[in-house]
Amino acid sequence: MEQVQKQPERTSSQEAYYTLTYDETIAKLDSSQNGLTEAEAAARLERYGKNVLQEAKRKSIIAKLIAQFKDVMIIILLVAALISGILGELTDAIIILVVVVLNAVLGVLQENKAEQALDALKQMSSPNARVIRDGKTIEIKAEDLVPGDVVVLEAGNVVPADIRLIESASLKIEEAALTGESVPVEKDTAPLDKPDVVIGDRKNMAYMSSSVTYGRGVGIVTGTGENTEVGKIASFISQEDEDITPLQKKLNELGKYFTIIIIAVAILIFGIGLFQGRTWLEMLLVSISLAVAAIPEGLPAIVTIILALGVQRMAKRKSIIRKLPAVETLGSTEIICSDKTGTLTQNKMTVKQVYVDSGLQDEQADLSTVAGSDILLQVMTLCNDTKMTEANSDVDADADRADDSGKKGMQFIGDPTETALVEFALHRNFDKREGENQYPRRAELPFDSDRKLMTTVHEMPQTEGKKVFRVMTKGAPDVLLERCSRIHVNNQTVDMSAEHRRNIEEANKSMAQKALRVLALAYSDKPELPHSMEPSEVEANLTFIGLVGMIDPPREEVKEAVRICKEAGIRPIMITGDHRDTAAAIAKELDIIQDESGVLTGRELSELDEKTFMSKVTQYSVYARVSPEHKVRIVQAWKKHGKVVAMTGDGVNDAPALKASDIGIGMGITGTDVSKGVSDMVLADDNFSTIVVAVEEGRKVYSNIRKTIQFLLSANLGEVVTLFIATLLNWKILFPIHILWINLVTDTLPALALGLEKAEKDIMKQPPRSSETSVFADGVGTSIIYQGLLEAALTLFTYWWGHTHYDESVAVTMAFATLGLIQLTHVYNVRSNTKSIFTIGVFSNRYLNWAALAAGVLVLVVIWVPYMNELFSVVPLNGEQWLIVVAAAFSILPIVEIVKLFIRMRIRNRNKG
Repeated sequence: MEQVQKQPERTSSQEAYYTLTYDETIAKLDSSQNGLTEAEAAARLERYGKNVLQEAKRKSIIAKLIAQFKDVMIIILLVAALISGILGELTDAIIILVVVVLNAVLGVLQENKAEQALDALKQMSSPNARVIRDGKTIEIKAEDLVPGDVVVLEAGNVVPADIRLIESASLKIEEAALTGESVPVEKDTAPLDKPDVVIGDRKNMAYMSSSVTYGRGVGIVTGTGENTEVGKIASFISQEDEDITPLQKKLNELGKYFTIIIIAVAILIFGIGLFQGRTWLEMLLVSISLAVAAIPEGLPAIVTIILALGVQRMAKRKSIIRKLPAVETLGSTEIICSDKTGTLTQNKMTVKQVYVDSGLQDEQADLSTVAGSDILLQVMTLCNDTKMTEANSDVDADADRADDSGKKGMQFIGDPTETALVEFALHRNFDKREGENQYPRRAELPFDSDRKLMTTVHEMPQTEGKKVFRVMTKGAPDVLLERCSRIHVNNQTVDMSAEHRRNIEEANKSMAQKALRVLALAYSDKPELPHSMEPSEVEANLTFIGLVGMIDPPREEVKEAVRICKEAGIRPIMITGDHRDTAAAIAKELDIIQDESGVLTGRELSELDEKTFMSKVTQYSVYARVSPEHKVRIVQAWKKHGKVVAMTGDGVNDAPALKASDIGIGMGITGTDVSKGVSDMVLADDNFSTIVVAVEEGRKVYSNIRKTIQFLLSANLGEVVTLFIATLLNWKILFPIHILWINLVTDTLPALALGLEKAEKDIMKQPPRSSETSVFADGVGTSIIYQGLLEAALTLFTYWWGHTHYDESVAVTMAFATLGLIQLTHVYNVRSNTKSIFTIGVFSNRYLNWAALAAGVLVLVVIWVPYMNELFSVVPLNGEQWLIVVAAAFSILPIVEIVKLFIRMRIRNRNKG
């Protein structure tokens, strides 16, 4: 392995081979047209290593497990377990430890799933490759390829390494997973004159993991393994650090604050007690009680459970969450960077317009009454290499396309552009298979990137006993128009006039402005099969029949999803490897941009230094012709602006940005294993609108977590203040077992039920919260303080009443009962900090009702059941005592309602002002 890393040849992929000529490439790689010798190949394999993606160094299971215990709140949980054990509460200690260990195990399992991404990348390389060695063509394992090897490529092959092409015969390579471009790229061998060309424009290169869809070619390997473009992506994935989520940051901060407060208050109480003349052992127990009261030991577990419940709900709505924290991150998402192909669009070329009989027709038009449409359908279908087969019943729905006339579903195999033409004709009752039987192909001129044309010759039915052979040609409009001397209009063939040419050019321009890919179609009838298939003879004096405009169209539901995102304060950003015009047209249709000033190309981005781009990133909503490095750069620029960034994608090229983003969203159906492996969330239906559902759920989960935090911390603050003041007054008000029972029973059940609160009706009309916003913002912190003090005041009051009117044991019992029941009453207050409980509906959360009832019963059991009340050092209360306890517990409801009334009045006055 060290040998591989030390060789200077490992940097050879940095060479811009696409700028070199054939001879320069051969010389640079010290190879020849006859390939390497077996001896030289073996020597290079020893130097460069296997043509496989190297795995990143992975942490051991033990290291991963230890990492799970570095969270501050987990440490606090362990402290709570230790204290419980010291106090003899072994049951409580065991319960807490079980929760901690369970959290750690789940975390390790999630981390292991993420590591599967690199495994998926490794499996993408072709298992075998055809190479020329010692002048002979042989088949070897792809992992044995080395730089300088001469590789033969044919249709159906997966490109086994990064290759500089030296021969190309109608070669087309599908690179969507690497570049994001939906149409296979036509390859040639000519060197390029610019060294800063993006991957999608390197027409003389073939890259590992892409696939050959048409033609054949020969090339020289320029990079293998990690030294390929896919290898660079693997490197990005392994190097990108894992960021913690906004909620994790807030909980870590919270844990640190509480740790400091606990230590400070415990020391203060210990000192005050000693000053009062109490023994150090007694004050140690009091300090421990205070620490137990302050530690929100159930918070990490409850947050995890609320997130898990959110995951279950989202799974039912087609959003598969791979990492629990992704749920709350969704709720704060401000930017969604989305790949275009297959995410915003259908990843399927579709005919949008045709120009026939001097008129433009849209995709829904009935062509049966349009003159010349029958010949148009003939040419687009028969001058075409797409194969049609009956789709099996178990084929994926997106591969089964039934036509409007009720034909069975069809499967189309071939170039996406040609497939679109065949499917368009099939919807108009022209079946390619029937056409081929009726008009058999007798000769052909395959598509050539120099000619930019494809021609086939078909035998037509005899006319008056004479044979007719129809030449059918399709290709680039500007090239084909030069070969046409006549035009078919009004069901007759006439000489092409200057006006005809102007009309055709205007129609071509009109379609091109909509970012449609335009093909021209023409034909000519001959009395006999051409003796020579020279292009200059066959493709001459043609009759123009029409134009066809195609595009990979947006998904129907995406425009509405984009609208909802904008209403929710979320900015959609399109990032694609496709051309500028195509990207701009799709973005305008989806209302992502209004004009092309919001579009930036990968080349333009490369020319911007980091500082300039940081200042301009907010100006652009569409990025075209970008490379994987650009995607990561864009995501990181938004993150540096303090935004929470989501990235959607389905290709290998999206993997680095998916991992670099705050939340990566993969596509479940069309997504590669790599993109899904590094994602935090996967859309089971590949539906962009599902993201909106997920964001709504994320916002609801975060809102409910904040309510839980408010409830638990106000309860803990009430306990701390109660113990602190009681100590100052030399009262023995609550014992450690009382605090543990309340924290683990009467706190936990209602807190979990808060996680099942329904979302507020206007939750998707509110702006996303900033990642910098404190968890205590929007009145949460203030509510925790005044409500905690209120709980403490009411508890101290009942203890004082019991202490002055009854005996010490009754006073302690009344304080314990009040503190337990007041929290069960108060949980209804925290369902909203502004809205009245009567507006929300007192009993509208049935889970909360049952939780409060169960927790209340557990408090009463401790007091009523003989064995339990002895264990907890409490006594049964009479009716008068219970009346005081219940009155104190329920009085928190009207007091908080009055505070909420004043808050609503202040908000209304502020809005009026």
